[in-house]
Amino acid sequence: MSRRPPPKDRAGDKRKRDERPKGRPQEPRERSRNEPPKGPFRGPSPEVVTLYGAHAVREALKGGRRKLLALYATDNALPRIADLAQAAGLEPKLADARDLSRHLGEEAVHQGLLLEARPLPEADVSDIESKSGLVLALDQVTDPHNVGAILRTACAFGVDALIVTERHSPEFTGVLAKAASGALEHVTIVSVVNLSRALDELRERGYSVVGLDSEGAEPIETIPLSKPLALVLGAEGKGLRRLTRERCDLVARLALPGPIKSLNVSNACAATLATVQIRLGAPKD
Repeated sequence: MSRRPPPKDRAGDKRKRDERPKGRPQEPRERSRNEPPKGPFRGPSPEVVTLYGAHAVREALKGGRRKLLALYATDNALPRIADLAQAAGLEPKLADARDLSRHLGEEAVHQGLLLEARPLPEADVSDIESKSGLVLALDQVTDPHNVGAILRTACAFGVDALIVTERHSPEFTGVLAKAASGALEHVTIVSVVNLSRALDELRERGYSVVGLDSEGAEPIETIPLSKPLALVLGAEGKGLRRLTRERCDLVARLALPGPIKSLNVSNACAATLATVQIRLGAPKD
């Protein structure tokens, strides 16, 4: 004959719960470690951009396009930035490298520098100043590393502006700014609600609009090209959306001789701009 287990001592369980140390965090330890540490740094905010890494910070200090709020530097990094900080009217604050890593994340390669600043001024399609005659538009490219690399390439090739969508685009701070390696301070960024409408505006201003897709009917190496020119790149996997395709005068592909016929979007951007430069000529300084 089996015996039923004795009834639980609920009062005893309650006493044990009451005896636990007060003030213990209710959330798992792993989550608490990932919370922003307390300290002098500003927390996430739409009004504050965090830039880190030597190139991103140096170009922001030199650019003069932002309102600068605070600069943190380690003992080793301070001599490399002191003159630029003084010229920008900013007094660097000494910081420990471990504090920077805890604030930014252990994966962040901050090189001992962190700059807090206001976002860049907003720009519209009508604000694009045509110098090279080249504009890039991204159709919901969301990876910050890719967008940062595209910005760096755009800056190197003298592209006049980068057009992105307000939704389904990364924030222009942190990881993206680091990947852009300072290019964020030199390329006009136009954020639009409706990309199709923005492409229509470019066409009204005389731009030809060429979409880039691995399934494009013709290679970009042979299609008719002229300036001013807007090149449109889609997200990896999804490519160009239907309405975006319909706004393009042509949808072209890169002629790749190997068995793989598509590239990472940032690599495709670099190869396309190199091809366009060979065909149409480099922009004048």
